[in-house]
Amino acid sequence: MQEWLEVLIPGLQIFLIILLAWLLNRLLKRVIARVGQAYSLPHELLLPLRGVFRWIIIAAAILAILERLGMSATVLWTAFTGFATVGAVAFFAAWSVLSNLFCAVLIVTVGPFRLGDYIELLDTAEKPGAKGRVIDLNMLYTTLQDESAPPGVPNVLQIPNSLIFQRVIRRWKGGMPAENTPASSHEEASAMAIVTPAASSTAAQA
Repeated sequence: MQEWLEVLIPGLQIFLIILLAWLLNRLLKRVIARVGQAYSLPHELLLPLRGVFRWIIIAAAILAILERLGMSATVLWTAFTGFATVGAVAFFAAWSVLSNLFCAVLIVTVGPFRLGDYIELLDTAEKPGAKGRVIDLNMLYTTLQDESAPPGVPNVLQIPNSLIFQRVIRRWKGGMPAENTPASSHEEASAMAIVTPAASSTAAQA
């Protein structure tokens, strides 16, 4: 009976660890889904968050199971610190990509512009830069429809999200406002007649 208990108790503990990890993963998925619906977050942002939390739960469950199987806590801690060091090095190596991911989160939450807006990125308030209508936003790039392209040769500008927060942004909500067209000669003559009725009546008598 004692031998069966030595096998049954660790097995039951491992089963409970796996069950708890599964329940925690489902709970976090529901919480992330509700937060995404409440704040209208894009699916491209929610999917990486789910993956990060899922792998954290899996790693914690594996460490707990190994400890139940008799592996030393010192060995587990050494392995964890080693993986953490490698992860930190990889984090700094991929900082440019991660900064774009973080800036994408800020663009969605803060909302300096929206899809369909017409924006212009300026080095300063006087110096012109890239401009166009925002047609797409993903985790790495903000895509602009370049309206300065020649007719019949449409192209787009893909701007890294991190660059958005390093430039001055000029924004037109809903699109570029219509430019004022010059008045025709008939419209100018009508305007002058309204402004100077005396001169127009004298010219008519003459």
